[in-house]
Amino acid sequence: MAQRHHSKVLIIGGGPAGYTAAIYAARANLEPLLVEGMQPGGQLTITTDVENYPGFADVIQGPWLMEQMRRQAEHVGARLIGDLVVSCDLTQRPFRAVGDSGDEYIADSVVIATGAQARWLGLPSEETYRGAGVSACATCDGFFFRGRKVAVIGGGNTAVEEALYLTNHASEVVLIHRRDRLRAEKILQDRLFRHPKVRVVWDAVVEEVLGGGTPPGVTGVRLRDVKSGAISELEVEGVFVAIGHTPVTELFRGQLALDGEGYILTRPDSTATDIEGVFAAGDVRDKIYRQAVTAAGLGCMAALEAERWLAGIEDAAHASGGTDDGVAKQAAAD
Repeated sequence: MAQRHHSKVLIIGGGPAGYTAAIYAARANLEPLLVEGMQPGGQLTITTDVENYPGFADVIQGPWLMEQMRRQAEHVGARLIGDLVVSCDLTQRPFRAVGDSGDEYIADSVVIATGAQARWLGLPSEETYRGAGVSACATCDGFFFRGRKVAVIGGGNTAVEEALYLTNHASEVVLIHRRDRLRAEKILQDRLFRHPKVRVVWDAVVEEVLGGGTPPGVTGVRLRDVKSGAISELEVEGVFVAIGHTPVTELFRGQLALDGEGYILTRPDSTATDIEGVFAAGDVRDKIYRQAVTAAGLGCMAALEAERWLAGIEDAAHASGGTDDGVAKQAAAD
C-alpha cells in the first residue's frame, strides 16, 4: 500500500552528492529523507579501483566507498528509501514527489542529486570490459594506464580534453572519430594536433572491443572505416569512451532553469536553483569536473544552504507570529 512520507529536506539521488547532503542535513537535526534512485551509489558503483578520493592511503573500491557513505548517512540519522522518483512538483510548497512504488514524498526543501550518466557505445564487448580496460573517465582511471597505449573515442571537447589528460600517463593516445573533422573548440584541437603523443584515426567507428586473459583485460579494438567499409584492428590496452554525459534532469524540465545540455543552473558559488528551497548538487549541475570528491563537496554545500534557508523561513514565520512549516501543515491535513 502506498505511503506518504514527510521531511524538512528531501534528497533525490543516492550518489556521493546525495549521501553527503544526507550526512550534513542529519547532523543539523533536519531528519532528511533520501530516495536513492535506480542506481544507489551512482557511477562509482561501476568503478573498481579508486586512488584519488582523499583520506585513503591504499586503493579502495568504488562500491565499497559508496556503501561506507550510505552507512554513515544512516548512522547519523538520515532516512534512506530504496525507491525511484518518477514525478516531482516544484511549483508550490510543500514540494511533492512520487516514487515508482506509488509512495508520495513531501518536503519543505529539496536537494536534487540525480547525477549524470555517461553515454556509451552500446556494444556488448564494451560492457564486458567495462572496469577492465574500458572507462568513461580519464581523470578517474588514467593513472592505471601509465606507459600504455590507449584509445579515446569521440570528437568533441570531452574527447579532446580526455585525450590531452591521458598524455600525462599513457605512452600513446589514439583518438578515434567517426568524421573527418573534430567538433571540439579550435584551441583544444590545436593543442591536440601539436602533442607528440597523440595521433588521430579519422572516419572510423569501433565495431568491437577486443580482449582476453586472466584476469580479463582490453587488448585492442576492431574498427570499421565509415567510407570504405574496411575493417582493421588497433592494439591498445585501454579504451576511453568520451561521447558525453546526460544529466538526469527530465523530471525537472519545464520547472527548473536548465542549460542547453540539460544541466541544472545554479546561482554563482551556490547550489541554489531558480526556485527558492530547491538545491542541486553533484554531476546534475557540474559538467566540468565530474569527480566524486567535488560531488561530495557540492552535497555538503546543498545541505548547509538548505539548513540556512529553512532557518530563515522559520525566523520570518516566528517574527510574523505565524508558521510556515509546510510539512507540519500537510501532516496535520493528512
